[in-house]
Formats: sequence, C-alpha cells, structure tokens
Amino acid sequence: MSVWEKSSTARVVPPARPRKLAKVPFVELADGRLQGVVSSGSDVGRVYVSSVAAGSYAFSCSTNNNRPCGGARGMFCNHIRALVGEAVLQYGAERVARYLKVEDEGAADAHALTSAMTASGPGSADSSAAAQVFSRFLRHLAYLELPVTTGPVPEMQWFPTTRAVAA
Repeated sequence: MSVWEKSSTARVVPPARPRKLAKVPFVELADGRLQGVVSSGSDVGRVYVSSVAAGSYAFSCSTNNNRPCGGARGMFCNHIRALVGEAVLQYGAERVARYLKVEDEGAADAHALTSAMTASGPGSADSSAAAQVFSRFLRHLAYLELPVTTGPVPEMQWFPTTRAVAA
C-alpha cells in the first residue's frame, strides 16, 4: 500500500492547462466514461449532459431535461467535441487517450482524439448515465453555495489537499 493510500488526504493532479468554465463547467473521467456538462450555445438556461464510454466510444448527449441533442445522430456532436477538448485541457491528451482506450499513438490533442474515435466508429448511443452525471454536477455546484468561513467545514473534509504527505 502506498503512502497516499494510508493517509486521509489525496494527491491533487493540477490541470494540464487552465480551463474556462463557461462552455464546459463540469468534466470528469469516471465510471468508465469521459462525462460532463456542456453549456448550450443558443440558450443560457440549457445545458447538455454528454458522455463517451471508454473502449466502445458509445456516446450520449441530451439536455438537462432529457431531450436528445439534435446533433448527436450517429456521430459526435459539437457538445461532445467540446467535452473532449476541455478534458484534454484538464487532464492532458495522453491521460484522456489512455482512459478512453484510444489506440492511435498520434492522438496528441482533442481533434486527433475525436478523429481517432470516430475513425473506429463511435458506439451506439447510451443515455443511461445522463441523470447520474447531471446529479454529480449539481452536487458540485452546491459546494459553491456554502457560506464563506475560515473554520473547518465538515462537508468538505473529504476534499483532497495540495499539501505534501510525509512518508
């Protein structure tokens, strides 16, 4: 067991590059998928919940009220492409490619990743994760509404710290 597994803190991996949160406020590599929330380009009150499964590249894109995305009909829509782009900024192209099991060694950026996934044929639509992803996003937003305090916040005790853990 490594040192970080024995401690109550977790190592934080800094973003590969800074992200602007207006277009893609939530992106994560979790549950065997790249998943997140993408803002609508035409309606400020609408967001899209998008995901791509690792290995099969089965994808999903729908609004926050479960209406399917009009652009995700048999191919990646612009929301999924934006999600991949922001994931590359957050985690780096190599880590995203490894997580999604993209075989193309030359996939060094978001465009190359989406091209490699679409070349092998994206999998069928899979909207089963949309509610779970949107719920996780809302839970993360709830932390922004906590009152400002300098004391400990019990709900935040599990958050990772950037302090070095002594060996």
